[in-house]
Amino acid sequence: MNGVPRPTRRGMLLRGLGAVVALATHGLAWGARIVGVRLWPAPDYTRLTIESDTELKARHHLVPGPPRLAVDIEGMNLIPALRELVAQVRSDDPNISGMRVGQFAPGVVRLVVDLKKPFLPQMFSLPPVAAYQNRLVIDLYPTDPPDPLAELIAQRMAETPADTGRAAATAAPDTPKAPLTAADPLGDLIAQRLPNPAAHAAQTPKTIADTTIKSSTGDQKDSQKSAPAVTDRLIIVALDPGHGGEDPGAIGPGGTREKDVVLKMAHLLRDRINGSEVNGSPMRAYLTRDADFFVPLHVRVDKARRVKADLMISIHADAFFTPNPQGASVFALSTQGASSAAARWMAQKENAADVVGGLNVKAADPTVQRALLHMSTTAQINDSLKLGTSMLSEMGRVGKLHKPRVEQAGFAVLRAPDIPSVLVETAFISNPSEEAKLNDPAYQNQLADALMRGILRYFQQNPPLARNRSV
Repeated sequence: MNGVPRPTRRGMLLRGLGAVVALATHGLAWGARIVGVRLWPAPDYTRLTIESDTELKARHHLVPGPPRLAVDIEGMNLIPALRELVAQVRSDDPNISGMRVGQFAPGVVRLVVDLKKPFLPQMFSLPPVAAYQNRLVIDLYPTDPPDPLAELIAQRMAETPADTGRAAATAAPDTPKAPLTAADPLGDLIAQRLPNPAAHAAQTPKTIADTTIKSSTGDQKDSQKSAPAVTDRLIIVALDPGHGGEDPGAIGPGGTREKDVVLKMAHLLRDRINGSEVNGSPMRAYLTRDADFFVPLHVRVDKARRVKADLMISIHADAFFTPNPQGASVFALSTQGASSAAARWMAQKENAADVVGGLNVKAADPTVQRALLHMSTTAQINDSLKLGTSMLSEMGRVGKLHKPRVEQAGFAVLRAPDIPSVLVETAFISNPSEEAKLNDPAYQNQLADALMRGILRYFQQNPPLARNRSV
């Protein structure tokens, strides 16, 4: 017709496909829609997450001098959402100095991460779970991670003379004291962690009545129970704020996130521990996470063991399907089954944190299996029950208890075979009135005081012993 060709079915199909591609270049991913991009910086490691409605395919490689990571995301065109990830990099980020994103090739977006030091990257995909769709996760682990135990000891060495003088003044008169500073810093680090030679040689049991446990408030408590000799060293309490990063934990009816309130509680308890002593020996708190990032359950246990913690306390805020349940709870490990159906349900829920938070199963599975196969000793569980009983008793003085006794179940985070460990559910965040209490600074401080009293009460009845030289 007048020399103008009639449109063919093939031509119409190609033009329709071209329109779809044009739409993709104006804000839609090629075959995928970006739901969110998130950056989780932390001294331990940094996580980048790209969430989409379909699984993303990507490959990565490290470029040395200066160190940087290049990530090529396939089947995608550059979209504004990816630029949001670039904007999330802060100047004080401990690991990343900058980030760039561009169209590397048709259908391939390249993300370049400028690193402040060498890292070992792990990249993996996570299927939809909970509130998340498909996630592409990139974890950057430092090749030379810091030694948390050395850092704790260094903090003690860096204290002002006034602080060390106060520690000496409050120690028991007959407790042999090791010098807090020395000409050889490395030797001093070791001495802080080894048994006091005089106390070890004496081999003479000492009653708790001869010594004192002193908190930062100046309160002293005495006990008439006999106990083995103690030594002057750092008493380390591992605090484990639950959830974090990609895993918000339970969310209250008012929008309060469990991961936020338990981190606040851990900070308050840390301040009290760091200002307290046991028999003249300073206490120090070690947090498995000190900011908003995800820590797998087995890594929390490993962290506590790396610093040779005397206790481990995992802090959570309970939730249920209805708003009615209320009150605090304390749980210890059980290798013989749960003490109640509720305890079993609670352990299953908390043990699912790795799925929500995003565990690289291929990289961590052997470690996870080894951690889960660790059989805690009867002595460890008994000590955990004693610790839990002391804490539960003190918590009952500031609020309602959900159960009057320590319950037991197979919590993965309590499986350190050599550390008394408990999981504290501070309140039901799903209960509106308890959610409000968890956000109340006055209640937060009361609860932190109660937890501290429970720790000191446990040490009063179970003084920490000198460590073996093999430790």
